[in-house]
Amino acid sequence: MTQAQPAILDALPPLARYLEFNLAAPADPTATLRRLAPQVDGRRLVLGIGAPLVAMLGREVPGLRVPAAAAGPGIEVPATPAALWCWLRGDDRGDLFHAARAVQAALGDAFVLERCVDAFRYRGGLDLSGYEDGTENPSGDDAVAAAVLAGAGAGLDGSSFVAVQQWRHDFGLLDAMAPAQQDAAIGRRRSDNVELDDAPESAHVKRTAQESFDPEAFVLRRSMPWADAHGSGLYFVAFGRSFDAFEAQLHRMVGAEDGIVDALFHFTRPITGAYYWCPPLRDGRIDLRALGL
Repeated sequence: MTQAQPAILDALPPLARYLEFNLAAPADPTATLRRLAPQVDGRRLVLGIGAPLVAMLGREVPGLRVPAAAAGPGIEVPATPAALWCWLRGDDRGDLFHAARAVQAALGDAFVLERCVDAFRYRGGLDLSGYEDGTENPSGDDAVAAAVLAGAGAGLDGSSFVAVQQWRHDFGLLDAMAPAQQDAAIGRRRSDNVELDDAPESAHVKRTAQESFDPEAFVLRRSMPWADAHGSGLYFVAFGRSFDAFEAQLHRMVGAEDGIVDALFHFTRPITGAYYWCPPLRDGRIDLRALGL
């Protein structure tokens, strides 16, 4: 799938920096996006466009929307929509710093930085809790089918939709749980990543079993741990050909279907939530035809 931004399907990098921007008012983003476009190669820099920016341009991307806050028994999942998302990937923190500076310089005064999160790969792909993240990720052609839009027309084919959430872990609560309780909350043993035969219905793997939905709810996860002076957790990233699969999983997690809340919420909560459309590439450059650019 040469049209997709390649990093969507590639393995995770050692390091990442995520930038989320909102529009400055008043500002015309057209010239700014044209100035940013040459930096977006889809490998070192993945670009996502939010619904507020598409609306400002007077355009429509079918399937792109602003996320709605979700709630369940004792659970609230926030919606924090933004205009622009940049996923910077690399193996040197200094290089990521300078790449982020270049993005901000290109955006100038037209956009305001709302969030900047530095992330990293932990022990080959573990969450900071020690459990493997994305065990059930599709691969190969299945990953393309789950994450990349097809049959939508020029300027849309090869694009992806991405749901982004920053989750903050409470390690005090996690450490207070016995190892068996922790495994039951995830539904897998931390020691060998084997799924528990007797996992409770609240186990995360049961709440999000992608093949158990009708229709099946497959997403391609590209999440990475984060940690700073204010907390730590997982920067959750899920690519899809639409937001439907992600929303189906989220609604089940908060107990909207049956009142059973995902046990993951015992020790972690999302503090942000946003949706973006990741344009395809055309001749190696970001393709913004759908936005009239």
